[in-house]
Amino acid sequence: MAKPSPNSSPGAIRVWDLPTRLFHWGLAGLVLCSVVSAKIGGGAMVWHVRFGYCIAALLIFRLAWGLLGGHWSRFASFIYGPASVVRYLRGQSRPEDRHEVGHSPLGAASVFALLAWLCIQVGTGLVSDDEISFLGPLNRWVSPDTGIAATGWHKHWGEIGLGVLVGLHVAAILYYVLVKKKALIRPMLDGDKSDLPGDTPASADGLRQRGLAAVLLLVAAAAVAAVVLKAP
Repeated sequence: MAKPSPNSSPGAIRVWDLPTRLFHWGLAGLVLCSVVSAKIGGGAMVWHVRFGYCIAALLIFRLAWGLLGGHWSRFASFIYGPASVVRYLRGQSRPEDRHEVGHSPLGAASVFALLAWLCIQVGTGLVSDDEISFLGPLNRWVSPDTGIAATGWHKHWGEIGLGVLVGLHVAAILYYVLVKKKALIRPMLDGDKSDLPGDTPASADGLRQRGLAAVLLLVAAAAVAAVVLKAP
């Protein structure tokens, strides 16, 4: 994939590529549907499981896209060193830190925490055993006690932790939008940010990148389907 080239003048710069934006809103919708279906229970649990499989595919895609995606979607662009984080917290960010372009240090921490927690939720769901009607497709690889313990975590601490992380994420967005007057929602819709330095690298977001994203998503979905269909 070609490296992003610096923009020649200030103005709108492509920060979030289309695959990242679709992932973001798709994951948000699936998590919401997953939580609602779990609260409803009963027959809705069939959909809860399906939503979980879709979330698993999106997470696999995002891990790959974090290495191959547009410049600001790559994990390397928002893994900050201790000195950079300290400068950010002190309000002494340097131009080379690029804290205002993609994810800030706090935003990055939120993203990594959410992705990690969702991976744990998916993992515990895949090995769970509710001793009633659902047996995770990977349950056969763990002991009965482990499967039951995973189910307990998934239903209790996993759900609580996810609620806390999502709440903090939303609160942070509202703080930036309402207090700091930073436009965070619009760039995640159209992909562009304005008022950035002219030498800010833009994220590659052409047909080649979008085609690669489609292939990666299909591979991720196929991997999840293979795990599910091989379940006894």
